[in-house]
Amino acid sequence: MSRFEQTVLVHLDAAYNLARWLTRNEAGAEDAVQDACLRAYRFFEKQHGPNVKAWFLAIVRNTCIDWLEANRAGIEDEAYDEETHGSRSAALADFESPEAACARTDEARWVRNGIATLPREYREVIVLRELEDLSYREISAIVDVPVGTVMSRLARGRELLQQRLMESRRRMQS
Repeated sequence: MSRFEQTVLVHLDAAYNLARWLTRNEAGAEDAVQDACLRAYRFFEKQHGPNVKAWFLAIVRNTCIDWLEANRAGIEDEAYDEETHGSRSAALADFESPEAACARTDEARWVRNGIATLPREYREVIVLRELEDLSYREISAIVDVPVGTVMSRLARGRELLQQRLMESRRRMQS
C-alpha cells in the first residue's frame, strides 16, 4: 500500500486534470479518478508502460471513456474553471499589477476554452503534452496509439486550436 501511495497517488492532480478535460464534468472527473485509483490498485503489481505516471493516466483515460459512454445523454459542455483547476496566477499575483493579472487570466481562460472545444482525440494529447508536460512516448502509452499518431494528433490539434482562437479573436474584435 505504501509503495502504491508513493508511486501512483502522487499523480492524482494530473489524473484529475486529465479526467476533468475529458469528461467536461467535475463530478464525472472525480468519479473517474476514484474508479481509476481502484483499478490501478487492483492491477498495481502488473503495471507496465514507460513509467507509473503514464500507466496510471492510461487507466484514468480509459475510465473516462467508459464514463463518457455510460453518461452520454447527460454530458454538459461547461467551461473550464480556472479557479477550480488551478493556475499560476495566485503565485504571480504578488509580482504584477492587477490589470496585468486580469489580462493574463482572461487570456488563459480564452485558451482553455479553446482547448475545451477540440475533439477528444486532439484535446487529450494537447492536455497531456502542454499541460502535463509528458513525452510523446508517455502519451503514446496512455492513449494506446503509435508515437507518430501522437505527433500527428498534436500537430492537427494545435493547428485546429490556432484556427479556433484566431476566429474567436476576430469575433471579439468585430
